[in-house]
Amino acid sequence: MILLRRLLGDVLRRQRQRQGRTLREVSSSARVSLGYLSEVERGQKEASSELLSAICDALDVRMSELMREVSDELSLAELAASAAANEPLSAPVRPMLNSVSVTSVAGVPTERVTIKAPTEAVDVVAA
Repeated sequence: MILLRRLLGDVLRRQRQRQGRTLREVSSSARVSLGYLSEVERGQKEASSELLSAICDALDVRMSELMREVSDELSLAELAASAAANEPLSAPVRPMLNSVSVTSVAGVPTERVTIKAPTEAVDVVAA
C-alpha cells in the first residue's frame, strides 16, 4: 500500500537535505518540535496544511512545488505497484516534469526562475 504521508515525508527530507540544513534548524524556523518534524519526515505522522505551510516557509519552498514533487513520486509508485502486480493501468499517467532554468527573457537578464514542464506534451499510457 502506498502511503501519502511517507511520500510527503521523503520529499520534505530531500528538500531539507538539498539545502544542507538540519532538522533542528528547520524545526526552529517552522516553530515545530524537532521530534514531530522528524516523525513527519519518516512518514509516521500526518501533517496538517498549517504545519506543511510552516515547513514550506521555513524551507523557502512553495507548497505547490512540494505537492507537485509528491504527486510525481506517487505516480511512479503507482506505476511500480501496477507493474509488480501485472495490472493494466486504468487511466493515463501524467508525464514526469523536468526543471528548466530561465535567466533571461527576450535577451533581457532577469532573476533566475525555475519552471517545471512536461518532458513531452503527451500522456503516457501503459500498454
